[in-house]
Amino acid sequence: MRIYNTLTKKVEDFIPFEEGKVRMYTCGPTVYDYAHIGNLRTYIFEDILEKSLKYLGYDVYRVMNITDVGHLTSDGDTGEDKMAKGALREGKTVKETAEFYTEAFFNDCAKLNIAKPAVVAPASEHIDTYIKMIKKLLKDGYAYESNGNIYFDISKAKDYYRLSGKNPEDLLIGARESVEEDKFKRNPADFALWFTISKFQNQEMKWDSPWGVGYPGWHIECSGISGEYLGEYLDIHCGGVDNIFPHHTNEIAQSEAYFGHRWCNYWIHGEHLNDATGKMSKSKGEFLTISLLEKKGYDPLSYRFFCLNSHYRNQLIFTWDALDGAENAYKKLKNRIKQLDRTPDLNENKTDAYQVKFKEAISNDLNTSSMMTLVYDVLKDEDLSDFSKLYLIDSFDKVLSLNLIEEEKEIDNDLEKEIQEQIEKRNQAKKDKNYELADQIRNELLEKGVKLIDSRDGTTYEII
Repeated sequence: MRIYNTLTKKVEDFIPFEEGKVRMYTCGPTVYDYAHIGNLRTYIFEDILEKSLKYLGYDVYRVMNITDVGHLTSDGDTGEDKMAKGALREGKTVKETAEFYTEAFFNDCAKLNIAKPAVVAPASEHIDTYIKMIKKLLKDGYAYESNGNIYFDISKAKDYYRLSGKNPEDLLIGARESVEEDKFKRNPADFALWFTISKFQNQEMKWDSPWGVGYPGWHIECSGISGEYLGEYLDIHCGGVDNIFPHHTNEIAQSEAYFGHRWCNYWIHGEHLNDATGKMSKSKGEFLTISLLEKKGYDPLSYRFFCLNSHYRNQLIFTWDALDGAENAYKKLKNRIKQLDRTPDLNENKTDAYQVKFKEAISNDLNTSSMMTLVYDVLKDEDLSDFSKLYLIDSFDKVLSLNLIEEEKEIDNDLEKEIQEQIEKRNQAKKDKNYELADQIRNELLEKGVKLIDSRDGTTYEII
């Protein structure tokens, strides 16, 4: 496996700490709203990476956090908490908001065939871990208390800017846009490890700590959760390029200060999905979700297909025309595969050679475009039997996850009528605040292979 490492700024051989095993951490969503398709491009790339490593024979153990507390709208320690802002908008508690959007996120992931990590850890459930880390950072002189809050002193970090390659002179105030100077910090780019009650008085989720009632900063969450489940040494840490600075930069600083050695060897980042106005963002007002694509009649896997035809390190421009083209190509591909004869007749020498080529595409910095080209090469190869083509495409699809040879699931009219009746009954139960009945209806349908999917636009379902 050869992959681009943001830390070294080059494509290099992947060598895990322990032979054959990969400890992988991916930053999860801040669950204050639906994920937009730009967010989901990152999770598609991470899913491809995990499945590619498994295809090459590695034993992968992946952990992902759920940020349900402490993520600010800026990194100057003065902005609003995204979770509190989302809860206010929804008229719910922060916990209710987090639970709703966590479920919505994984529903979107399921529609895109993104596998759930081995461990999904809500940040709010690991407070003791963060407190333990912060106490040690204070004791060892890497952190300090000021105005009731605990900050990490970046001047104590070894080569703080090596991941981002940024020039500290260009960062005179704070870390990102909309950052105000905080006079209580020793250095403008010092970051908060713990906020006390003295700030954000309306913060809903707070815990006792040695420094007062408060809540953790965003960055300490990922270091704490990663260390708890994956130990002191991490092979791969993933995320979008917007996480490089300051989030991942701060993770490295605090983790290496805490553990006392190099923490993670490979930092792998996916590029943005842009629209005509630039990077997709929830702050722009209406944003594109998987539910919206479905509402417009698109198969979510057409969007995955669209993403896979571009390299994860290239910016990708989204237009409706481009998605139309991807959906047409995806449907034609599936239809072409559907016509293949399933009579057993395997050309083993040829299939072995194609599988080697597929592994080479994986090993060439996760070249999904080359992987997709191989699917078409297999279909065009007249020396391959149809059964061999199906065998290879099924093998490749363990990574691509496009349901290329999956038959469409049929649903009879009686079941369709029953599902709609049960959805209406469940909606009424929720209006009546009879949540026990609503859960019972959902579980009964699930036992029949019908999964309900709640979104802002209402309730839909899928056959599983």
